[in-house]
Amino acid sequence: MQAVIANMPPKWLAERTNSEAAQWDEMWNGVLHMPPMPNGMHQDLVGDLRDFIKFHWARPSGGLVRHEVNLTTPEDEAQWTLNYRIPDLVLVSSDRLHIDKNEYMAGAPLVVVEVRSPGDETYEKFPFYAGLGVPEVWVIDRDTCSPEIHVLGAERTYQSLAMGQDGWLASPNTAIQFRQTIAAKLLVRLGTDDTTLEEIPTL
Repeated sequence: MQAVIANMPPKWLAERTNSEAAQWDEMWNGVLHMPPMPNGMHQDLVGDLRDFIKFHWARPSGGLVRHEVNLTTPEDEAQWTLNYRIPDLVLVSSDRLHIDKNEYMAGAPLVVVEVRSPGDETYEKFPFYAGLGVPEVWVIDRDTCSPEIHVLGAERTYQSLAMGQDGWLASPNTAIQFRQTIAAKLLVRLGTDDTTLEEIPTL
């Protein structure tokens, strides 16, 4: 269920700020968005995917992968707490490391990853990511592990890539490939190198 509160009572806001759930809250142009806390399945999927990306892509390429980063625009950097989103993961290539400000990132990562849970606002974030110029958005369904790769087009809109004839979905910018299993898990590999193949979540 979604609810809109025009003016958040200070008492409620204080309670939310002091709660564990507040770490996932986002500010969309001054409007507070409070997503549900990720369940165990969500956290396992994100954690295992992060480990794969760090070992097989980030370290060899000199890039980095971060979990739950406050992502803002360069224009909003001076007051970034008024406008930011928190993707589940961000992949930052070596030529984009300057966007990392430790507490937040200001600018476009190479890839943002959203693990989609029922009722969340994954697709509503696309215009923000497009405005930043993020080349790719990966969406992975929490419950089915169905992968999607959306690539930024010339008109600053995302186009969904089709699965290859071999059944794999390939990221143009990272060479990471995905395939859903019958058991609702995700196969991941780097390029066509099956020595890198992993099934996640591992539990």
